[in-house]
Amino acid sequence: MIPGGQFFQQIVNGLTVGAVYALIALGYTMVYGIIELINFAHGEIYMIGAYVGTIAAALLLGAGLPATAAIPLAIVAAAAITGLYGLSAERIAYRPLRKAGRLAPLISALGLSIFLQQYVLLAQGARDKVFPEEITSSGFTLGPVRVAFVQVLILAVAALLMVALQAFVRRTRMGRAMRCAAQDPVMASLVGVPVDRVIALTFIIGSALAAVAGVLVVMYYGKVNYLAGYTAGLKAFTAAVLGGIGNIPGAMVGGLFLGVVESLAAGYIGGEYKDVVAFVMLVVVLIVRPQGLLGVRVPDKI
Repeated sequence: MIPGGQFFQQIVNGLTVGAVYALIALGYTMVYGIIELINFAHGEIYMIGAYVGTIAAALLLGAGLPATAAIPLAIVAAAAITGLYGLSAERIAYRPLRKAGRLAPLISALGLSIFLQQYVLLAQGARDKVFPEEITSSGFTLGPVRVAFVQVLILAVAALLMVALQAFVRRTRMGRAMRCAAQDPVMASLVGVPVDRVIALTFIIGSALAAVAGVLVVMYYGKVNYLAGYTAGLKAFTAAVLGGIGNIPGAMVGGLFLGVVESLAAGYIGGEYKDVVAFVMLVVVLIVRPQGLLGVRVPDKI
């Protein structure tokens, strides 16, 4: 058994990782909600965001900016540049195949994932890219629980972005257009909704959120490599399925839930088994509740 203090420490660690999973999972669930396509290159988009943020932070800190200014600017730069990667991926790999069968977009997504991974390998090398500012050691203590400032930053930024995304989708004109396109893209286009623009914006937003997650993770762990997107992408996809693929609140809940379960499994069983526990949980949810924790069973369209 984990002692009480260690239990709460694992909860804090799990929420931190889960918040990152949730940010990445939002990209999966938004794209699937509109075009019913799993963007398997999304993990590599997250990895590119981590690289861009690390490079931007190094340049800004090298130019003499304090960390309090350099790091937020690096996050913004990563989100902006990675958003363009998401837009390019939609235009090149997905839009031409939107009316094709299910297999062609899937192969295109996997091909794009391999291409981006090898592109970063050739551009940056196989060695880990180290974040230029050491910020993981400082923090504070709440009873028996040690909380790093970077964990607070991750939770705060993730919560802010999740609330902002939900407000955008529910309260803005473009958000309503997204919901219309997700409901019925053909009818949405007939009533004047610019479906292609809505889909492109969905890829941009999802990619930007993944980039923010990538920068936060490289700040937390201190380094990133070209393979980082593979595992993170699988975990975030698992989180999206757990919460209910296509459901934005479900992606948030699924990410946090997966992070906490993984962290507790690492504490109770061992770190080498946390991935096994996560995917066993996914299989159980798919068997017991295939629509996910917050998903709604939808009848097949005729």
